[in-house]
Amino acid sequence: MDNTVMNDMGNDLGNVPADTCRGEAQSAGTPRRRRSRRPAHAVRKQSNDSFSARDAILFCGVPVLVVLLVRLLLIGCYTIPSRSMESTIEPGDRVLTTKLTPKIFGLKRGDIVVFHDPANWLAGETGRAANDDYLIKRLIGLPGDTVECKGAGRPITVNGVAIDESAYIKDGVQPSSFPFKVTVSAGHVFVMGDNRSNSADSRFHQDDGDDGLVPMGKVVGVAVARYWPLNRLSTLSGHHEVFKDVPEGSAS
Repeated sequence: MDNTVMNDMGNDLGNVPADTCRGEAQSAGTPRRRRSRRPAHAVRKQSNDSFSARDAILFCGVPVLVVLLVRLLLIGCYTIPSRSMESTIEPGDRVLTTKLTPKIFGLKRGDIVVFHDPANWLAGETGRAANDDYLIKRLIGLPGDTVECKGAGRPITVNGVAIDESAYIKDGVQPSSFPFKVTVSAGHVFVMGDNRSNSADSRFHQDDGDDGLVPMGKVVGVAVARYWPLNRLSTLSGHHEVFKDVPEGSAS
């Protein structure tokens, strides 16, 4: 069949497909709808660009919440009032501690630990707030360790091995001016200040009912840095290398 199509005027349109002619006829009689160029997934921009109260809460509240959680769960801040840790820590220094030790990570010999007064060690001290019962010392003995000194001029020994404490002990101060020997019981630690001549530590409290030992449950953190004053800003070392040759204790 001949596909020739005649238009309304009788003119021969030639071999033009009928569908094309119908499309043109429809466009002539009906206004053509303009297609939207907006993609199907496009979203209209909100006309209100103002900073809402919710935005303000998120902008200010979230960082504050993060800081509070870090402060409460991960780090502690303490001001040191005494001279017992000179020259590592001076009176008035402020230190940061990690609370992950001993809660998650184990304590190590040499760690500088902050702990609650275990047996009224602070009874004779004045100038402290009623709720301030924290002390700071260096951990020398772990459970099962035997810590000993034979007196003035002699080194501290841990499980029979003499340790060189010159890396942290205050210059001119002896490891201990008197003899002692303590075996650390399970769940406890033996602590000493770096300024041995001015530190009422485990050596001085062997009659407190717990042989001067500190229960691990009283330890609240390990000091990792001095942050104030700024001219003393520094990390704090556990000097674990001092104890590298010390064998494990008899019990743990």
